[in-house]
Amino acid sequence: MPLNPRLDDWPGRVVWIVGASSGIGRATAERLHAAGARVVVSARNAAALDDFQAAHPGSQALPLDVGEVQALRAAAERIVRECGRLDLVMYCAGHYRPMRAELFDLPEALAQQRINYVGALHLLDAVLPVLLGQGHGHLSLVASVAGYRGLPQALAYGPTKAALINLAEVLYLDLHPRGIGVSVVNPGFVRTPLTVHNDFHMPALLTPAEAAEAIVQGWARGRFEIHFPRRFTLWLKALRAVHDRLYFAAVKRTTGL
Repeated sequence: MPLNPRLDDWPGRVVWIVGASSGIGRATAERLHAAGARVVVSARNAAALDDFQAAHPGSQALPLDVGEVQALRAAAERIVRECGRLDLVMYCAGHYRPMRAELFDLPEALAQQRINYVGALHLLDAVLPVLLGQGHGHLSLVASVAGYRGLPQALAYGPTKAALINLAEVLYLDLHPRGIGVSVVNPGFVRTPLTVHNDFHMPALLTPAEAAEAIVQGWARGRFEIHFPRRFTLWLKALRAVHDRLYFAAVKRTTGL
């Protein structure tokens, strides 16, 4: 039994992806454009968005910074004014630098919080009135398996993704009865500009295109949580139920950190 209305009929649907200049966001925008959706892409990198628009006729680029509340409100208003509705809103903006306690960097930690989590709140401020007024649509937040439990080098990143997972769960409880779908995307390792900072082996590493395909399939199946690759993420999900002593020992043995 799906938890959300299935999203598998894309021609003509209005899709807004925030964080679409590279990586998973861009690959998902490409996948949905190919499926016939009317795709609007946003991010700070205006040049990358212009390149996307030029390569994907019918798409629209709206550069913005997720830290600017008014910019998100204005973008949402423009999309609704020009397209008439919002069928899918995806928050994929993200920032990551590895961090451990002995090298704690407060400005960097706050930067990850502002982009990964607070930016999502800014987007909610812009789109919730639209979705609630429509009585339909879908909101998808891209978190990470790093939000399941604490992991080495994720001192700044992991808590922001844990917050997104919790936020998606609360939103589902509030919005599902109103006819609005909510999903949370928890990828494993994906080859993106963010993961190039990792200096350790990344098991089950996927390409952005593979991640995008898994996300689109998850929406088509009406899933609330979309996690992949399952050969890796199912193992991490199982560790959520493990006693703390065993969990910490397993992480240390597996990562060497």
